[in-house]
Amino acid sequence: MSVLVFFAVLAFSLQMRNALEQRQRIALLGRYLRNYQIESLMETLTQGYLRAMGESDPERRSSIWQVMGQHEERLGGQLQQLQQDLAKDQGGAWRASTLPLSLPLAVHWLPGASFDLRALLRVHTQGIASGIANQTNLSARDRAFRLSAELLLLQHSCHWFCRSKVVASARMFARHQTHYVQLLAAVAPATRAAYLQALGVRHAG
Repeated sequence: MSVLVFFAVLAFSLQMRNALEQRQRIALLGRYLRNYQIESLMETLTQGYLRAMGESDPERRSSIWQVMGQHEERLGGQLQQLQQDLAKDQGGAWRASTLPLSLPLAVHWLPGASFDLRALLRVHTQGIASGIANQTNLSARDRAFRLSAELLLLQHSCHWFCRSKVVASARMFARHQTHYVQLLAAVAPATRAAYLQALGVRHAG
């Protein structure tokens, strides 16, 4: 019985430690995000892109694109500023595990299997900026589709940092009916390559 009690206490302690680490990461990122409207702008853009792509009237569609352009400019500027803010914080615990599930002290036990959210944010900021500038001359519909993927991948990275890869991917599918691998395939090739390099992995699985 004492052995069972020992393992029960150990499991409970690890669970509590894991929950504490997640709360700390959520609080750390939230402290910076609360100074911006990044989350609401991302929501506005993803919904606006869907409306524009589903609009059959050319004038109404053009009007939506114009409004979205204003939101894109605001989002791009705020992401740049957020990236600069995070880069100045050298003391924050910005690393999280690349393991599928969140495990307590995983960053310390397996430092090679971890990523720095600041590095991912640089990748996302550049990818979104390139998408907004439409450097590859995509059609309006294809540009919106790619930008949507860039935005959702940024959202996935934030959820991954705060919780775990499994939780981030589950949330992505529940809210947008999109699998993680599908999402990664839809972003720009340059984003995908830089993203995987920042994670220290060779493929999206």
